[in-house]
Amino acid sequence: MPLFQKAVFFTTVANLSDLPPDSQREIAFAGRSNAGKSSAINTLANHTRLAFVSKTPGRTQHLNYFTLDEGRYLVDLPGYGFAKAPEEIRSQWEGLLAPYLRYREPLVGLVLIMDSRHLLTELDFQMLDWFAQTGKPMHILLSKADKLSRQEQTQALREVQTVLTKIGDHCTLQLFSSLKKRGVAEAEAVLGGWLGMESKQVALPPVGLRSEKVARPKNRKAMGWSARTAQGGVKSAENKKPPAKG
Repeated sequence: MPLFQKAVFFTTVANLSDLPPDSQREIAFAGRSNAGKSSAINTLANHTRLAFVSKTPGRTQHLNYFTLDEGRYLVDLPGYGFAKAPEEIRSQWEGLLAPYLRYREPLVGLVLIMDSRHLLTELDFQMLDWFAQTGKPMHILLSKADKLSRQEQTQALREVQTVLTKIGDHCTLQLFSSLKKRGVAEAEAVLGGWLGMESKQVALPPVGLRSEKVARPKNRKAMGWSARTAQGGVKSAENKKPPAKG
């Protein structure tokens, strides 16, 4: 049985005081709106509608918890980059997400979903840069890889790996396809290790990365919360906010 096939919806959290007190280990899933985050969760769980796939980006506004095993949770975070969300809602999301990602002790790692056809947007750089300061591991899924040729897949891996070598040796990277259900075993090998849950599937390890400072792209327009700090260089995690949610 796939590692996450027993996943069931547990609760929706709108306030930090409502976070599950029995959690021992949990993994958060983040990604830009329309990157395929919900589809990736559904594929890993072998479930068609465990995580809601909306035709309108930004519908997920809170933290959605799914039980994997006793004390183990998968957490679906709001998609970031939905500019049409009202300012008061974006502020509410930032007030919830920033302290959750920075201070939640049971959080053992972050899975970041990127559309393999639209790599490394400014918002992705913001999340990578911000979360790297926590020192916790990150695993990047390059989603919708079935839309690319083999040569394009190789190029996508190379492009992202070149940037992620600046993040640290706690980052890993792989291709993923929800449509073709490819990359599931590789993802389970990483996430199962984080959760202390053994995966029965045999998989090659994802690409490992070295440690250096984040390299930002040139001539990219800053969006969301980082537009106010883009000129200030890398700051401590306590003084940063994650990308605007939606």
